[in-house]
Amino acid sequence: MSQTRQLHLGAFMRPVSIHTGAWRYPGAWPDANFNLAHITRLARTLEAAKFDAFFMADHLAVLNMPIEALKRSHTVTSFEPFTLLSALAMVTERIGLVATASTTYDEPYHIARRFASLDHISAGRAGWNIVTTGNPETSFNFGSDQHLAHATRYARAREFYDVVTGLWDSWADDAFVRDVEQGLFFDPDKLHVLGHEGEHLSVRGPLNIGRPVQGWPVIVQAGASDAGRQLAAETAEVIFGSEATREGGKAFYADVKGRMAVVGRDPDHLKILPAAFVVVGETVEEARAKRAHLDSLVHYDSGIRSLNIMLDYDVSGFDPDGPLPDIPESNASKSARDRTVALARRENLTIRQLAARAGSYAGLAFVGTAKTIADEMEAWLDERASDGFNVMFPWLPGGLDDFATQVVPELQRRGIFRKDYEGTTLRDHLGLPRPENRFFAKAAREVESEAAGDQPAG
Repeated sequence: MSQTRQLHLGAFMRPVSIHTGAWRYPGAWPDANFNLAHITRLARTLEAAKFDAFFMADHLAVLNMPIEALKRSHTVTSFEPFTLLSALAMVTERIGLVATASTTYDEPYHIARRFASLDHISAGRAGWNIVTTGNPETSFNFGSDQHLAHATRYARAREFYDVVTGLWDSWADDAFVRDVEQGLFFDPDKLHVLGHEGEHLSVRGPLNIGRPVQGWPVIVQAGASDAGRQLAAETAEVIFGSEATREGGKAFYADVKGRMAVVGRDPDHLKILPAAFVVVGETVEEARAKRAHLDSLVHYDSGIRSLNIMLDYDVSGFDPDGPLPDIPESNASKSARDRTVALARRENLTIRQLAARAGSYAGLAFVGTAKTIADEMEAWLDERASDGFNVMFPWLPGGLDDFATQVVPELQRRGIFRKDYEGTTLRDHLGLPRPENRFFAKAAREVESEAAGDQPAG
């Protein structure tokens, strides 16, 4: 049993359920993905259950599907993340608020300013999920008919991170003196101009907003390719993982944390939270029946199109009851393609069977009672396959309510999940240090060093 390690739980909430059949499940809110009152209720439920964070993915294009498949998707309309999370910051007090923002189709100054604003508005609860956009359809919405190559996207993302964090360090924490008597609003010696000139980006700065409450919003990353793992080792504080087995989770955990040590980072300063699809029942059989019914609500048209997106390759012309053909390399998400192909080969699935999985959810799933689910989560924690999970709910609100009222109390009873928040910021919840201001900390050390050098010997 775990005695000291604590489980961290994020909630994957955009789409509110990743399962294609979620909106059709009995008792579900069909419009939950685009209804502020519903989403507010869900966020408050998650906060009452003491979740670390509310996590919003994002897409910059409508999914690349024919209308016959697209018309069945509940995710074609969703709120823009910053607008929604700013609204949720006003109706919650502790839960972290994490948004996805692309380094491929946005500018560092925009990203830095939005996240700094959200961190101030929420009193230190913001997190940035760094992504490199892999959907070729997105390029058409941003004036280009050519999608960036995988390696180029990751090189740009690495430089993007340096620029954004550099902009967050534009101001010292105590720069704004607001001396009414002297008429001095800020100390000009505590303002830093970034002046970045790099291979992909040119950004002068400074940022026109004070340093975020957390120093920097928490950095989240989700890439599972070799380039994604290296980016995470160098930059991330949370990884939204995708390993579907405990053995795979252990290997991923050891690999990324080992890379951190090589680049001089403390492995404890990164939390690895794989996605976990969770269905709760009074019995294991009941939970499995719920999952089976949910999966039965996925139309083949939706499933095959979801599969095509995962593979970045159209397999709809092949025999649905035959095996998956060889899938060529592409510029889309390498990790998504590789996971899907591995699943097909491992379980000897036909295209039809794989499409059903793609339209439902093909990754890590805990389907059982509160006890069996807690057993699995605790095993992942104990064996260092993860530091917790990003929980995906099967339908809303029932799937979330089941987890909050049944699984969370079981985790708390075992002493591996908090009964209350001990701090106020997302960094507090995750046990992450507040980053120092790199520019002003370096300047202070240089001053101290010079002063020490002026001291007489002896």
